[in-house]
Amino acid sequence: MSEERLQKILSRAGIASRRAAEKIISEGRVTVDGKILSELGAKADADKNKICVDGKILTFDAEKIYILLNKPKDFLSTVKDDRGRKTVLNLVKEISAKIYPVGRLDYDSEGLILLTNDGELTNALLHPKFKIEKTYRAKIFGNLTDEKIKKLRAGVELEDGLTAPAEVSVINLEKNSATVEITIHEGKNRQVRRMFAAVGCEVKNLTRIKFAGLTLQNVPRGKFRRLTQDEVKKLYALSNFDDNPDPVENERERCPKQAPKKTKNHHAEFCADKAFKRDFPNPNPKRRPVDKNVEKHRHDNI
Repeated sequence: MSEERLQKILSRAGIASRRAAEKIISEGRVTVDGKILSELGAKADADKNKICVDGKILTFDAEKIYILLNKPKDFLSTVKDDRGRKTVLNLVKEISAKIYPVGRLDYDSEGLILLTNDGELTNALLHPKFKIEKTYRAKIFGNLTDEKIKKLRAGVELEDGLTAPAEVSVINLEKNSATVEITIHEGKNRQVRRMFAAVGCEVKNLTRIKFAGLTLQNVPRGKFRRLTQDEVKKLYALSNFDDNPDPVENERERCPKQAPKKTKNHHAEFCADKAFKRDFPNPNPKRRPVDKNVEKHRHDNI
């Protein structure tokens, strides 16, 4: 096997998602043949080099786990919390393997979230290139007029840029409240709540009911189930995983000096990337390669 970036190797071994693996590397917790490598961009050969994380040798024979969880409110979509708050891992204690959430679901939101130790599939599902859809049911307060619905469908201007067009269906409409289903493929911080706020409505309850074609059917709140083999295959197909398992690095190697193509939503992409860097400062800005198109969707915190 040829050399690969360390974060990709850690992700493939099920240690963490690609983004979390970068943090592990920058903290100096990874050694290659006994030497600490903390530079984001360092490469190694998993077949030839002895790679360790926290002193433990990396292995690649772990069973891949795929969990669909119906997250209740007041649980963090992360592996651990320094303040001792409950995380989604508290709801899957029966799973002994080290797994982590695919993206994030806000603390006071509920619904469908995936957990896995398949770092490469996680990276593909979160890559904006594939526009993986997420559907939410929102209970809102405020007068939701036809004009406001049109704005949501067309895209609304937020402080970090214009949102992409959304699919909006009104389930129930009353004078000062409504139940709405909205489908988006972006991952801006608390995006759905901010979209409704931008048109003068307040989200009181938000539930993710669908992600990448998967639903909450037969999964009660606080419970989980394993994905079937067919469901996993569909996720791979949906993200074109087999055709392009590493779209970011392939693009870099193919066109290393080519500037990213600007789109109509280029301003929104720039602002979202800027907001991401504010929340997750780069530990090694002089050396770390930047891929704006990927990083802005790592914080899928809606």
